[in-house]
Amino acid sequence: MDTSNRSEKPQAAVLSLQRHQLPRSLPSEQSIASICSPGASTPSSIQWTGSPWLRDTPDTSPPSSNAGSPKLEPKTPAEDSSISPVVESLDGSQDFGVAKNICFVGAGFVGGPTAAVIAYHNPQIIVNVVDLNEERVASWNSAHLPIHEDGLLKVVRVARDGTVNAAVSLSNSSSIELKARQPNLIFSTNVVGAIEEANIIFICVNTPTKTHGIGAGSMADVSAVESATRTVAKHAKKGAIIVEKSTVPCGTARMIQDILRYHRPDTSFEVLSNPEFLAEGTAVENLMHPDRILVGSAQRLEGFRAAAMLKAVYAAWVPRERIVTVNTFSSELAKLVANTMLAQRISSINAVSAMCEEIGLGADVDDVSLAIGKDARLGSKFLQAGVGFGGSCFEKDILNLAYLARELHLDVVADYWLAVLRVNEDQRHRFARNVVRELNGSLRGKKIAILGFAFKDGTNDTRNSIAVHIIRDLAVEMPREIAIFDPGCSSHEILEEVEKIGLSSSQLERIKICSNWRDCVQEASAACILTQWKQFRGRQLGITAASSGKGKKPVKAPVRDWTVGKQLTEMEILALEENTEYSSGTPEDPLKRLQPLRACPEGCSRCGTGSGGVNDQEPVDWVEVASKMQEPRWVFDGRNVVNRLELQGLGFRVRGIGKGLQ
Repeated sequence: MDTSNRSEKPQAAVLSLQRHQLPRSLPSEQSIASICSPGASTPSSIQWTGSPWLRDTPDTSPPSSNAGSPKLEPKTPAEDSSISPVVESLDGSQDFGVAKNICFVGAGFVGGPTAAVIAYHNPQIIVNVVDLNEERVASWNSAHLPIHEDGLLKVVRVARDGTVNAAVSLSNSSSIELKARQPNLIFSTNVVGAIEEANIIFICVNTPTKTHGIGAGSMADVSAVESATRTVAKHAKKGAIIVEKSTVPCGTARMIQDILRYHRPDTSFEVLSNPEFLAEGTAVENLMHPDRILVGSAQRLEGFRAAAMLKAVYAAWVPRERIVTVNTFSSELAKLVANTMLAQRISSINAVSAMCEEIGLGADVDDVSLAIGKDARLGSKFLQAGVGFGGSCFEKDILNLAYLARELHLDVVADYWLAVLRVNEDQRHRFARNVVRELNGSLRGKKIAILGFAFKDGTNDTRNSIAVHIIRDLAVEMPREIAIFDPGCSSHEILEEVEKIGLSSSQLERIKICSNWRDCVQEASAACILTQWKQFRGRQLGITAASSGKGKKPVKAPVRDWTVGKQLTEMEILALEENTEYSSGTPEDPLKRLQPLRACPEGCSRCGTGSGGVNDQEPVDWVEVASKMQEPRWVFDGRNVVNRLELQGLGFRVRGIGKGLQ
């Protein structure tokens, strides 16, 4: 259910992409979700707790859609008929009730951080996160979280462990007393007990691409959602609100509703769609400062009341104008479309980068991106050319949307979205071809250094990494060695992924995982930068225009509101912490209000390597790299992160993405 457990990686999606075909298998008038409705094909005896494969699968695929998603402006009822006046009238009232207990089913990338942030901002609500995987739950209850995200550990500690009394001295000689807060975030394997007590139940389980049967390689497998819903249906209390949080096909909310009616025909449950828009590496930032919260509900009074109750939970820290209410199916579709349109922008600029490289007149894709990004109709987000997009989300969601289009007999639409994947696939193949071509058409007897393996910087997620595809293409050339270094991934995570790509034993023995960049580049003929880690930009070299774009948003909490005797919100406390005038503790706890970290069991394997077990974080010294590499000392910059001119001045031959001959 999370990025720490990746024993199953669906390879069928890759095979489907190579075929570029989505065979139609269902009549167009048949609902996609109907094949999962209760009946002969899904006997009622199936239980979520009885699905053993769920214990070993990663959680809902972490998307990368927040930073550049199209802005959803809040609309008035007169402007948008999908927003009912009833919803607007319910906002701010208490008629719909207040959630006192929330349960998240699934402690992966989506469930864990989302639950932590909700608990962090709603200290009056008990938030339970339940999972079948005992090891994963133990990680959430330790100092070593199963997910590597900036700021996540602190949020978890505040909500999970509570805080102590603290006093903050102000510049006007007054002080603020920060009262201790009690823990309200619980991670456990007590699935049934947590469901029975909850007012709101989030379903956050895995929805991988199907690996066999109808729609294999394209259609999302909602078996885990179905099984979890059966457990919820049997144990949820009357009036509980069920929220689908996983990335799901359109119609899944109807499937959930059908299962609830099947098991509890005399009890009414409202089902909401509340898709997440989290980008790995910035998940906490996305949750603390979302550009929108999307809530889909049935368009009737009961649905509006349920949506208002969920909106009240988010309104503890999210401005109400950013909480957008639509109908359920629009919400489900919006999640898929957001990711596919972001992927479309990446493939579009990468197609332009190929033209820049081949046109032969010195065209630079960064110049083109800068020019078109100034157009207010387009904007500058997601116009950075690279070796392609990876991860478990974009490709899966595009295949899912294309499959849906094919089922609706919209073949042109399906082909359109598949073309986005074809461009992405060609981009990484073209990168590997360029490496071989520039090294005189052969890699025999040569060492290739791979700098970066995670699918993006700021995370240890290796699922569907671009690097693994390029390594497979390079391994076919039988080089002397392919050395891999990533500052965010452990050796076993990298090796586990490499072993899944079908290399022969002879090819596998040429793969070497390094714990530092020096060993990786030693005697290498070429260095390939495949992840945009800031360490790869260089210790003393200038930074190019390409940046991660992860600037931290300022916390807006005026000092004049910090009055004596006022109970501050966590957002206001964050503002206090960021004011160095008041900081007296450690960078992690400037106000000295956190409880001590929980002690790990004796012999904890992760204590010696840090919370994430990551590798060397030292910036690359390209001057030293030049002395270690062999001629011709090529640098293939798949993310355009290094200063090309400065590296050329050190004797490197540099080839970036979308950089014409100079």
